[in-house]
Amino acid sequence: MTTRIFLLFFRSLALNPRHVGAIAPSGPNLASLITNEIDPACGPVLELGPGTGVFTEALLRRGVKESDLTLIEYGSDFMRLLQRKFPRARVLWMDAAWMVSHRLFEGCSFGAAISGIPLLNLPSRKVTAILQGVFTNLRDGGALYQFTYGMQCPIARSDLDHLGLVATRIGRVYLNVPPASVYKITRRDPCDLDQL
Repeated sequence: MTTRIFLLFFRSLALNPRHVGAIAPSGPNLASLITNEIDPACGPVLELGPGTGVFTEALLRRGVKESDLTLIEYGSDFMRLLQRKFPRARVLWMDAAWMVSHRLFEGCSFGAAISGIPLLNLPSRKVTAILQGVFTNLRDGGALYQFTYGMQCPIARSDLDHLGLVATRIGRVYLNVPPASVYKITRRDPCDLDQL
């Protein structure tokens, strides 16, 4: 990571720590884990809160085409950086919670989504809006990959149940500052609903 990007990260952290939600940029081990199940066959990929683009770069290394990436970033400094680094990607400067009320992706459905948004810093209603927006635009069988520094899933079980979703921890990265876990969030199998 270049010094300029590192300084941009810490400037954004100092100005708005709740939106950045991390004390350091995500490391390569976390980027590898969160993108592990994604390949070019997934089709278009949605990334929420890409920040400095660490996960975006990992997606490109896995063979996902830059033109198949849609990046939603709230921070204006990060958004400009992403536009320069990934000129063929679609970069949107917006709050990810707006996806549920705006029809941004007519005729496009994503095969996977990755989130770097610090969900633990957000109110439940905003987390719900983000999840609704993602799963409205995610095709059947698609998954959202979310990381957290917390010890459990950053989405409350009641919110998952209400939305018909299930979260599975796919791993923990200890060689990240701080250590982080990755969860795969999918639609609940209709057969599972009969067992509730």
